[in-house]
Amino acid sequence: MSSSDSEPSAARTLFWIRVCIWILIIGLILSGITAFPLRIELAFASDVLHDSPAVGWFPDAVAWVDRVADALADVDTRYPFIAYGTDWLAFAHLVLAVVFVGPLIDPVRNIWVTQFGVIACVGIIPLALIAGGIRGIPLGWQLIDMSFGVIGAIPLIIAWRLTRQLERMQRADATTPRTAEIR
Repeated sequence: MSSSDSEPSAARTLFWIRVCIWILIIGLILSGITAFPLRIELAFASDVLHDSPAVGWFPDAVAWVDRVADALADVDTRYPFIAYGTDWLAFAHLVLAVVFVGPLIDPVRNIWVTQFGVIACVGIIPLALIAGGIRGIPLGWQLIDMSFGVIGAIPLIIAWRLTRQLERMQRADATTPRTAEIR
């Protein structure tokens, strides 16, 4: 077995980079789309939780979901324009998903987008702790919010490392003399 047989091919590395980026893009699209109908989603979640054993197992979590569902219903009835803020949040998620098309097409050239994504994921942690504390969000919910940053960072860090590996492969390939050129 030659050393090139034991090393991953550029095509295989590119495939796994794209898998990681697609995971992130799909996550951003889903989180964006689900930010539009928050009132409906929270009312549904409250109903589901009350029809499940969760009421007895996690009464504080169920109470929190009920409180948020009630607040969203109240705000939607009295001040529907407030939801415009979460519409922009949803739009931002969708726009960020589009930004990651760059590394999907050419990960080496657009590695900065992947790096930006990692930085954004890391930034979720202090934001959740600081803003969550100021806004009176329970710590458990802040941890759930932080988990989105951790979960998003995983495929991005993998893609970043694989992109560096692909870059080295491309550089080595560019400096390797061709057999046809030698003759």
